[in-house]
Amino acid sequence: MEYRSCAALSLALAVLAGCSTLAPEGGFAPVAATVQERVGGVTRLLRTEEDAASARAFVNGRLMDPVTPDAAVEIALINNPALQARYADLGIAEAQLVQAGRVPNPRFSFSHLGSGGALEIERRFAVDVMSVLVMPLTLKLERGRFDMAQTMAAAEALNVAAEARRAAVSAIAAAETVRYHEQVLIAAEASAELARQMAAVGNWPKVSQMRQQVFHADAIAQIARARNAAALARERLVRVLGLAATPDAVKLPERLPDLPAQPREVPDVAATALAQRLDVRMARQGLDATVYALGLTRATRFVNVFDLAYKNKSDAGVPRRNGYEIEIEVPIFDWGDAKLAKAEAIYRQAASELAEASGTAQSEARAAYETYRTAYAVARHFRDEIVPLRKRIADENLLRYNGMLISVFELLADAREQVMSVNAAIEAQRDFWLAEADLQTALIGGAAPPGMALSPRAGDTAATPSVH
Repeated sequence: MEYRSCAALSLALAVLAGCSTLAPEGGFAPVAATVQERVGGVTRLLRTEEDAASARAFVNGRLMDPVTPDAAVEIALINNPALQARYADLGIAEAQLVQAGRVPNPRFSFSHLGSGGALEIERRFAVDVMSVLVMPLTLKLERGRFDMAQTMAAAEALNVAAEARRAAVSAIAAAETVRYHEQVLIAAEASAELARQMAAVGNWPKVSQMRQQVFHADAIAQIARARNAAALARERLVRVLGLAATPDAVKLPERLPDLPAQPREVPDVAATALAQRLDVRMARQGLDATVYALGLTRATRFVNVFDLAYKNKSDAGVPRRNGYEIEIEVPIFDWGDAKLAKAEAIYRQAASELAEASGTAQSEARAAYETYRTAYAVARHFRDEIVPLRKRIADENLLRYNGMLISVFELLADAREQVMSVNAAIEAQRDFWLAEADLQTALIGGAAPPGMALSPRAGDTAATPSVH
């Protein structure tokens, strides 16, 4: 009878253990779906060498064309090594979830004692009953942690996508800025050389010559800084794309995308962020997990050891004796109040973190939207007002020069100012696309990066426009 009971118990535990298995995709499908829905990009989990080879082929194909901001997002979502490292956390969380759904292996002990011709044999087959009793709570806890790991992986993918877009925008704008600074340098060199020749024949004041030399020296310093900024921007792009190639091997478009006809309209930006932000979702999931953990702590506060064992004992010349053994923890010295207090403190902490994440998400979304609208207005003002006005001034000065009403130095100085205005327009356009990426992150991803507010830049010759 005892053997049949033991066999039935073992069969039931085996059935429970077989109910929890590893999924073929490792829980990655919801992550990929979230990324596809929110940024329109495809991301992959590279688990095998075949996966890695396919990813390399895709990246090499995309690098044959100039890397636009959209192309940078596509490459980073597949090739960024830090993102793949975060995806590995999914496997860890899934393994913990599966492990929580499996009954601990039974323990078998055997003892053999013999002395003076007497022989004693004892056998013991024990099962951890407490683990089976608390398994529903443990499974809920690990399921919550697994869901949080999926959300964290999706949030990391969105952050990588936003960082890739920002890096591509910065690299394209920096390269375009270098080209315009080169035009400034050409004009400065021409004016400095002309001033030197005129001063050599005594037709130009010394102070005017030195002024042109200062313009030339300043242009040299400006282009050195611009080239350094372009090199750093390319390095940043290469890093976020996960490329081993040198930065010069990455081709960039000639210019940034044009401004949209109208800026995005988000009627209730704070509510949108609160409903969509993944960091807020993670905070909610963390609070749910602490609820399950608190319930588990309360369930095992007094007793967390409960073993049930089948035993039999054989002595020489004596019939075998069968029985059972129960082992239970007796709460004499530790009543579990410290564990319960810790679990309750963790719960309060999680609740406060959810409140903080919700407030921060709404504030960041409002700030990002304000910056986005301002950046659009500034970029459009440069495009529609300042740059065309500078061009009309340049055309008028060319007519005046042809009529010998102004000198060549005035014409060259105006050309420099026109190029600097165009360069300021490029920076304004860059700021808009960076603000657009930050707004996207503030609405659907994690926290937007610091420093979103617009700030005046050295070299901007035009006054800040009024924005309505």
